[in-house]
Amino acid sequence: MNKFLIIGLGNIGNEYKHTRHNIGFDVVDAFVLKHEAFFKIDRLAEIAEVKWKGKIFICIKPTTYMNLSGKAFKYWIDKEKIALENTLTIVDDLALPINKLRLRPSGSDAGHNGLRDIQLMLGTDKYAKLRLGIGNDFPKGMQAAFVLSKWLPEEKPIILKKIETSVKIIEDFATIGIERIMNMVNNLDFA
Repeated sequence: MNKFLIIGLGNIGNEYKHTRHNIGFDVVDAFVLKHEAFFKIDRLAEIAEVKWKGKIFICIKPTTYMNLSGKAFKYWIDKEKIALENTLTIVDDLALPINKLRLRPSGSDAGHNGLRDIQLMLGTDKYAKLRLGIGNDFPKGMQAAFVLSKWLPEEKPIILKKIETSVKIIEDFATIGIERIMNMVNNLDFA
């Protein structure tokens, strides 16, 4: 059976639930729920195993907080013996508009602390990332407050549609591959 590591980035704790910074958790939650699996607390992460179409998805939400996400990533990729090209990291992106997604097989951390830690732990930036735009409409110096804020009522329909689409992207990533779905994903507009 082909194995995949799906890692949603976010922070643990109720105060961070459904914030912009935790959209990675929200996507992984939706994927696990759709496939009727359940999370349990394990080493460095909440983990769920999904079996679908002859594939095994090890889905994790690190319990290390965002800035130490690499610790959980490295532990689970090694423990489960998953090839790096079979990993997909789902993350919020301040540089992308709220109506956009970006899927790439590699790329820099772009200033994201969670991605920076993963890159540090792996020694490479050559792992797939699905970046979900969260917008950047905040006053100067208020970036931290913005990323930890909840969605505005008018943003919620777009976010729900992006989460639903991201669940399908995870399935397509494992069945037809990143190269075949990348252009389609990157051209989507949720406005």
